Amino acid sequence: MAGRLEGKVALVSGGARGQGRSHAVRLAQEGADIITFDVCRQLGTVPYPMATSEDLKETVRLVEDLDRRIVAREADVRELGAVQSVVDEGVAEFGRLDIVCANAGIAGFAENTWSLTEEQWDEMIAVNLTGVFKTVRAAAPKMIEAGNGGSIVITSSTAGVKGMPGAAHYVAAKHGVVGLMRSLANELAPHSIRVNTVHPTGVNTPMIHNEFMDQVLGDAEGGINLENALPVGEVEPVDISNAIVFLSSDEGRYITGVSLPVDAGYLGK
Repeated sequence: MAGRLEGKVALVSGGARGQGRSHAVRLAQEGADIITFDVCRQLGTVPYPMATSEDLKETVRLVEDLDRRIVAREADVRELGAVQSVVDEGVAEFGRLDIVCANAGIAGFAENTWSLTEEQWDEMIAVNLTGVFKTVRAAAPKMIEAGNGGSIVITSSTAGVKGMPGAAHYVAAKHGVVGLMRSLANELAPHSIRVNTVHPTGVNTPMIHNEFMDQVLGDAEGGINLENALPVGEVEPVDISNAIVFLSSDEGRYITGVSLPVDAGYLGK
């Protein structure tokens, strides 16, 4: 039985681990070939260990074990030339591009907005907002040229819908990609390319489970509330991946310009 994305090609940014790896694997399970990249080094303001080259190799192994093809490269989402090179190589290899998962992102906290350093603000916006723009900037012309329509799904957050104390740079970036999505949805609709955002609650990934984040989220007086309505502390990466598969398949063919929470009821509580 053919998968829902058989014959499609998907680009996943930040594919070395966590949600990005899950998206690559889940899309491959549905029949897609994968183009992915990750920075695979530590960024200066990120307070937890980031993905490595070995992590990216593991993503490659998992996709190839599904008998799907993958082009995986180390590239910084902040560098348009590097992202464009990965996209060009992948499209040259596979002949098309149908799905974009703009997933690459970082997290961080500060005592309050006015204690954020310029470096913290600039790096967060560069990765989580400008990096999404550069991913779409590199990919959208290829999708338009192919003439097959397609789906772009941008990873926002519940912090893209509501405020969160101590994370104004993250919240601003995640709100920003919603505005970007809404403009793109209108611009790309004539090409039958749909654009949506997904808004996860806390997800069981290395970005959440590390010494720094455990300390921040465990601070009862820190004002960070990640309590969901459903009786789960967090969702799994595949729960977000399943939403992306739905949005990118024919089942979601008329869904565009939508902000889809995958939040276990967090936003309604």
